[in-house]
Amino acid sequence: MARRRNALPLLYTIGKIIVGNTMKLGWHPHVEGLEHIPATGGAILAGNHLSVADELFLGSFVPRHIAFWAKSDYFDGTGVRGFFTRNLMHGLGAIRVARTGGRDALTAFDGAIPVLKAGDMVAVYPEGTRSPDGRLYRGRTGVARLAVGAGVPIIPVGMIGTERVQPIGQPYPMPFRGKVTIKFGKPIDVDGRPGDRTALRALTDEVMAEIQRLTGQEYVPRYAPAKAKPDTA
Repeated sequence: MARRRNALPLLYTIGKIIVGNTMKLGWHPHVEGLEHIPATGGAILAGNHLSVADELFLGSFVPRHIAFWAKSDYFDGTGVRGFFTRNLMHGLGAIRVARTGGRDALTAFDGAIPVLKAGDMVAVYPEGTRSPDGRLYRGRTGVARLAVGAGVPIIPVGMIGTERVQPIGQPYPMPFRGKVTIKFGKPIDVDGRPGDRTALRALTDEVMAEIQRLTGQEYVPRYAPAKAKPDTA
């Protein structure tokens, strides 16, 4: 008997209908490679990161639930606002992560392994932050460590044009601005891949090469400069 798709959380479904239709009507993105998204089973969506809007477009067009990362503050708030954000994060199926980096960041990645093994999808941005200039920067090996640890494939994702929709510093996406293209590459299988540092670096570089192939971005062989409030993963 074929396995059923993981059910979408109710709040995620509502958001997908509202936000998804908004993204479709406001920008009419061109989407390629959706056939590479598996119907069931855990997988990592690894993409370039040009804009905060990347997550909105990704969640709008991937037909399955994506467990996005959310800073721990959203889970620990008090009062009415804290109650709302805490329940919102749980309702969306978000993954808690501390943004202090170091061991806390590694713990967050470890916390995502059960999510992936349970058959859900997780989005990761290997550059670790949004690109400051539209180029593709060296990937951090967390994406490879997570894939090998959970035993799930990595699906490269290429976003094109989202930096014009919501540039850095812009608080919300601007409709009818720029042409957006979303490309999904073939899954990269990690079965049998070792988990040593050298192998994880090689796998990460392979993922970044696939992302570059999808986007055509200029590649920068160094990490993106850190910002005051870096994005997760």
